[in-house]
Amino acid sequence: MSETKAINEVLVIELMEGNEKAFSKLFNMFYNDVYAYSLSMLKNEVFAEEIVQEVFLNIWLHRDRLNPDLSFKSYVFTITRNLTFNLISKVANSHKLKEEVFYTSQKSYNPIEDSLAEADYDAIKNKAIEQLPPKRRVIFEMSRNKEMSYEEISKELNISVSTVKGQMSKALAEIRTFLETHGNVALLISLLSSRWLE
Repeated sequence: MSETKAINEVLVIELMEGNEKAFSKLFNMFYNDVYAYSLSMLKNEVFAEEIVQEVFLNIWLHRDRLNPDLSFKSYVFTITRNLTFNLISKVANSHKLKEEVFYTSQKSYNPIEDSLAEADYDAIKNKAIEQLPPKRRVIFEMSRNKEMSYEEISKELNISVSTVKGQMSKALAEIRTFLETHGNVALLISLLSSRWLE
């Protein structure tokens, strides 16, 4: 057993007994790694910091469930990943939270960085749209760029409203998958916040 692992094991046992000093030591040992990991997924310092706080609060509240024989580092990163995905899921399903997240992200941006990010995001967003099948892309762009209703699109293209809805649903799913696959969670959150991906 390595010296670091032995130290971690002792600290975890002490943490399980409610030792706040052990908790503080573990927090200081893993803070930077957890923050960097969360930031790499969210691309947003404010959200990453909130995730870190939530991770360690979760560990403290459920310290009795810890297993000193298992890797504490792996446990920490599993919680970090789960909480990050939970945040993305909540943003996707809550109108109020979308607005809060959008407002927070706007406050946290540096204007120069934001203008660069916006150009990058537009390019990525366009790539996501371009990978759609031609018919689906046309329907999506009519809905988002021309702000046409499903009824208007169905009349224009001489197809049923249900077909338009089905194609839009598939387009949105494909765009979300594209953004997730290319690691642009921050852009995904931004688009969800602006209700562009609804």
